[in-house]
Formats: sequence, structure tokens, C-alpha cells
Amino acid sequence: MSNNDDLINSILKELDNNSDGSEEAAPDVQESAPAEENDISQDDGSIAIPEPDEFPEDEAPDQEQYPDEASAPERAMQPQRRTQSRRHKKKKKRRSRVPGVLILTTFIVAVSIVLSLIIIAFGKDMLGIGKGDSTHLIVVKDGATTEDIAYMLKDEGIIRSPKAFIYFSKLRKSDTAYIPGEHFIKENMAYETIIQKLTSTESETKESVELTFREGLRLDDIAQMLEENKVCKAKDFIFNFNSGGYDCDFEQKLKNTDNSLKFRRMEGYAFPDTYIFYEDMDPVEVCQKIYFNFNKKMTPERYKKMEQRGLTLDQLVTFASIVQAEAGKPETMNLVASVFWNRMKDPEEFAGKLQSDPTSNYAKFIKQNLEVKNTTMTDAYDTYIAQGLPPGAICNPGIDAIDAVLDAIETENKYFVANIYTGETYFSKTLDEHNAYVAQVKQEEAEYLATMETTEEANEAAPEDAQEDNNAQ
Repeated sequence: MSNNDDLINSILKELDNNSDGSEEAAPDVQESAPAEENDISQDDGSIAIPEPDEFPEDEAPDQEQYPDEASAPERAMQPQRRTQSRRHKKKKKRRSRVPGVLILTTFIVAVSIVLSLIIIAFGKDMLGIGKGDSTHLIVVKDGATTEDIAYMLKDEGIIRSPKAFIYFSKLRKSDTAYIPGEHFIKENMAYETIIQKLTSTESETKESVELTFREGLRLDDIAQMLEENKVCKAKDFIFNFNSGGYDCDFEQKLKNTDNSLKFRRMEGYAFPDTYIFYEDMDPVEVCQKIYFNFNKKMTPERYKKMEQRGLTLDQLVTFASIVQAEAGKPETMNLVASVFWNRMKDPEEFAGKLQSDPTSNYAKFIKQNLEVKNTTMTDAYDTYIAQGLPPGAICNPGIDAIDAVLDAIETENKYFVANIYTGETYFSKTLDEHNAYVAQVKQEEAEYLATMETTEEANEAAPEDAQEDNNAQ
């Protein structure tokens, strides 16, 4: 027993001398201690040192015994520390992989979601899903490539991906099949339908109709022409034309217009021109074609002049319609416009009234076509009764009349009178001068009618063969 005490005391003394280096290893030694008391040996040959408190006082090892074994505990602890260190490193490696796996998983999921959204977006675009029902007039020029058409469709807001359209067109082998000309395309059309529209025309199945709307026609006159030529019903055209809503820029400038006293809301906007229509055409497409033409004629330069003159678009068109109806020739329109500008600038002399005969005639036309009498409306159009411009246009003016109003040349003329037979117009500064011209024009017109009457009588009296010769000339 004393030998054991000496051994234990020797070991404890060595531990005290090396306390600084052994404090960290003590837990490892304790963890590796066997379950049985006083058993200090292990299977691998190392010595498991029990804690000092585990020995009874009378069984403490003798320090003098085994003097050469003082370093045995330290050697016994070294394998345990290496084993525990390796396990600790392995645990660290396992824990360091988890964030990387999570990051990679998150990245893959995010990429998958983005790709899915892109595929869905392209699919919706190709099928026309989630788009508006607006119709656009697409003009394909001679020699236009698929790329040109694709980017034109994108600019019009019909498609979102020109490259996808180009690829789809190549798959359909339609690159060389696009037909130059006008095509009506809706935003919610699928790529397949768009290509079909652009590679065919209505002329293949319907008879084309060419109509010329001359300057100064009323909207009702145009509607009647369309019906007579089997393009569409007159009432359908008037309804759709006055309804508007065709996504034209000029429509935005009419938002704040007061239409309460207008007879035809969009009178004045059926731009005079030559149009190609088709029999049994959709009235909406007929209206759109005319709308787009007016929209194209109203350039930024004209809008700039309009603002400089202090006019709204509706006032400009109304003013131009009066000039169109009053002027016999395009070259006199600037002078006619200057007369009305001068009358508006001098409200005292004319009591703020333009005194235009065509406006009185339009008021009579309205009265004849109203189902319910509306004196407030008809009087508002008659510039001999109402002051300033009428509530709306009285006809559809051409570009010369519009430019004449915008030019607003300066003159001192406040009166004019025109010979309806010769087209000659006489301008004057004063009322006396004007009255003299009125008398002159009346005499000229009387002489003209007399000459015409004499010619007719001569033709009736002439032999039949001579009359045929005159007609041939």
C-alpha cells in the first residue's frame, strides 16, 4: 500500500510542476477514465490517471516508487489529445459545408424561379395573353425585313420581344412572305395570327374600294359615301367615328373639350384624302384608318404653332372648318383666316361675332337632323347669333385651311365677299368698301347667270347634229 502511495504522490508532484501545460488536457483524461475504480490501465496500453480526490488518503501512491515513470501521465495523455483534436477538426469540417449547401440550393431555386417567369412572360407574349384589345395600323414598306417588322411591332406596343418574334417567323418560314401595305393588328393577337395578317390582305377575299373625301365635306356626307359603296353602314360609321378611343396622340388633346353643345362630336377630324377600303369592312377599321391619317398630318411643328396662337386643337379644327367653307381657293385661305383673326381681335366692331354664312347654314342642317328641337345648340353654331367660334367644326377641313389659321398673316382686312361662280374673292378694310364689292359681285353673278341662260337656249334651238358637235368639244 505504501508503494502505491509513493507512486501517486510522485505523480501528483509532477502534475503540480507542470500545471500550466496540463490544465487543458485534464478534461480529456477525465473523459477517458474507465468506469471501474482504481483501474489505471487501458486496452491500448495507456494509463488512465484518476483524479486525486478518487484516492483514499491511506492509498495515495508513493512518490519515491517508480521514479522513472514521472512522465508517464504526460505520455498517456498525448494520444488522447490527438484523437480529440482530430474529432474536433472533423466536426468543424462538417459544420462548414452546411452554409455552402444552403447558398447553392437558394441560388438554384432563385435561378429556376427567374427562368420560369421569363418562360411564362415569353409564352404570354407569343399567345397575346394579358394584352389590350386596341387595334394598330401597321404599314409594311417595300423591302422591309423581318427585323424591321419585329421592332415596328414592339414600338407600337403589340409585342414585347422582337427577337422571339424573329425566331418564330423563321420557324414559320415567313421571312419572305410579308406583304407591303396597310395591316390592322390587335395587341392581343398571337404571333401566329400577326404573321397571318401580315402575309395576307383583304383584297384576296374582298373587293377593294377607293374613295376620295374632298375638303369641306361633312361627316354625314362621308358616311353616306361609305354606305353607297358598300364599305359599311352610314350609322355604324358615324357612331364609331364619334366614339373615338383609337389611341391616337391627337385624342389626348381633346380630353378637356366641352362636347355638350356639339352636333357631331368628331366633325372636322375626317381628314380629306384618298383612301382604300374594302366591301363589308369593319366600321372600327374604317374609322381607325381615317383617325391615323389625321394623327399623321398633325406634326409637332403644327402643334407648336397652335400653342403659340393660343388655340386648342378643337378650336383650331373649328376655325379651319370655317375658313375651308368660306374660301373658294387654297391661295385665298390665308387672307380669309386673317379676316376672322381681325374680327376676334376687335370685339367692339363686330360685338364678338364672326358673322360667317356657312355657320348659319350648318345650324339649319343641325335643325333638320335633330329628333328633338334644341335651340341652344343651333344658335351656338350660328356665328351671327353667338359670339366667338362655334362649339364644333362645320365641315372637315384640309391641311391648307389648317395651315392658314396657324400662319395667321397680318392684314387690315375685316370684310370679304366671294363670287360663287367665278371663285373670285374681294377683301376690304371698311364696311363701305365691302358694300361696294358686294354690289359688284351681285352684278357679276347676274351677268354670269344671264350668259348661262342664253347658252342653254341656244343649245336647245340648235339642230341635233350641231348640239352633238358642241358636246364633243
